Amino acid sequence: MKQRRDHARSATWTRRLAVTALVLAALNLRPVVTSLGPVLEEARAALGMSGTIAGLLTSVPAVCFALVGSAAPRLARRFGPDGVVFAGMAAVALGLAVRPFVGSTPVFLTLSGLALAGIAVANVLLPVVVKQRFPDKVGMMTGLYSMALNLGASTAAAVTVPLAGAFGGDWRAGLGAWAVLAAVAVPPWAALARDGRRQAGHQAGHQAGHQAGQRTGREATPGAERAARGDAPAEAGTAVRVARSPVAWALALFFGLQSSSAYVIIGWLPQIFRDAGLSAETAGLLFAVTSVLGVPLSFLLAAVAGRLRNQSGIAVLLGAFGLAGYAGVWAAPAAAPWLWAVLLGVANCAFPLVLTMIAMRGRDGATVIRLSAFAQSVGYLLSVPGPILVGALYQHTGGWHGPLALVVCLMAAQTAAGYFAGRDRQI
Repeated sequence: MKQRRDHARSATWTRRLAVTALVLAALNLRPVVTSLGPVLEEARAALGMSGTIAGLLTSVPAVCFALVGSAAPRLARRFGPDGVVFAGMAAVALGLAVRPFVGSTPVFLTLSGLALAGIAVANVLLPVVVKQRFPDKVGMMTGLYSMALNLGASTAAAVTVPLAGAFGGDWRAGLGAWAVLAAVAVPPWAALARDGRRQAGHQAGHQAGHQAGQRTGREATPGAERAARGDAPAEAGTAVRVARSPVAWALALFFGLQSSSAYVIIGWLPQIFRDAGLSAETAGLLFAVTSVLGVPLSFLLAAVAGRLRNQSGIAVLLGAFGLAGYAGVWAAPAAAPWLWAVLLGVANCAFPLVLTMIAMRGRDGATVIRLSAFAQSVGYLLSVPGPILVGALYQHTGGWHGPLALVVCLMAAQTAAGYFAGRDRQI
């Protein structure tokens, strides 16, 4: 009886630890990017960074997420998802702590890449951790860390300059302060990684004992040895070829197109409103609306989606909000800017929806790892051209009708991909 109570207490402690670790990791998935924008002018001046290199910084995250994220399944098989996320959080903390205090643009970019690499593996593996740790609460937990992700992104964008002001206007201090938040996320993931190894060791011992009872004198099975290394879940379902699945491609397209729309909003929406005659302050507030809406809506949307077998209706509804918002901005941006901002903010909640879909479309943890890596790697690569084409069209035409017409077409394609990705199918 006492042993049973101890086991229950241990399980409760582990679940609470996992919730804390997920939230802290999610808070750190975007400040690497969103904290730099407000002080980019000062950073460029101090580092002698050219405009071309500064522009390259806007596309580096997506490329890094795609290339490094594709390695996450192999790393998870070897070290376990918890251990890889722990290493990723440590890389984020190190990159954020050191990069503000270097005097060379290449070194600054390298350290930014280190932090982004840590984020890339966490991007892929957090849905896996949710699937493994909370199989009965996938939607709610995905919504919780999506909400934390939006909160971290918005806070970093809003607070970096005041933080720099608190340190005498030093942009380096304002930028480096986010390393503290990243460092706080490291110990919970270290504890989770130890717990995962301990559980895997118990499982391996049980399997080895069972095998020994049946086959005396024979060695432990390779599966038991893999379990002892903490990667037994990654061994299940190895025959699944994710790249051949229509469901996986629908998820990748949906992920990529929603990311492209989000980057367009982040990079260009304030400029659209300013070109329509609104003040810089108002344009900034309108952009903030699109970000802040994601904090509560991400949680609610993912929680609802996680209870449904089919999420196609939600994907189509979000697409309709996006089409309406972009159409309004195309036709009369200054007529009802707050309405357009709200519509686009709701449409931006496709991100937690696609994360929930990824976790629910895989039959087991191993499949979710590969599906998450495939959808995010392919998706982030697909997202790169969108904002660049929008900027090129804007420069070529001198107006926003052409670029916004392109974005409307991309949103229509996103809606179609979301419909197919949301169907009740598993791989």
